[in-house]
Amino acid sequence: MTCWELVPDTVTYNTLIDGFYKAGRIQDAEKLFSDMQGCGQPPNVRTYNILVDGLCNNQRLSKALELLREMEGNKLELDIVVYNTIIEGLCKAGKMDSAIDLFSGLSSKHLQPNGRTYNIMILGFCKGGLLGEAEELFTEMKEKGCSPDGCTYNTIIRGFININETSRATGLIQEMRDRGFSADASTLHLIVDLLSKDTVDPVLLAWLKDSV
Repeated sequence: MTCWELVPDTVTYNTLIDGFYKAGRIQDAEKLFSDMQGCGQPPNVRTYNILVDGLCNNQRLSKALELLREMEGNKLELDIVVYNTIIEGLCKAGKMDSAIDLFSGLSSKHLQPNGRTYNIMILGFCKGGLLGEAEELFTEMKEKGCSPDGCTYNTIIRGFININETSRATGLIQEMRDRGFSADASTLHLIVDLLSKDTVDPVLLAWLKDSV
């Protein structure tokens, strides 16, 4: 009877590394990645996506950035997914300057921001109260042929409502409605709060009437 030795392939390593990161077992994930390289099993773009995502989700941004620089130095063909993950991690950590630098450098890497990239940046700006920057990016997004989706509209509408720019928020609500998108639960809650005020914009009343 012949015994066959099963050798893990890249997919197997990727699955295990992802599982370790999701379980918060960072050292085990990093050891497995090291073992993977030591066994001559080459990591692919998916492997690096998992590594970067795992590091960012476990608040290891410095390590994630270090890994990114290492990958860039090795001339790996990275996709926008890797950069989206790190940009999102930076935005969530309030490191908007670093996120802006990474976002601004995408063109030099021959990468085009996609809808998720824009949504991440717009959310980061809105959370930081930088609605002017968020609106500029919202406009740029449309000019470059990357159509805003429901997430984009809800994010920037909430941003304007939160800084009491209700007229701008109302205009975007109308635009969102015209494009066939709906307010999500968080946005709807803020809109209802606006409707409870003494003076209510007619656009909001019309939107509410058509939504019920």
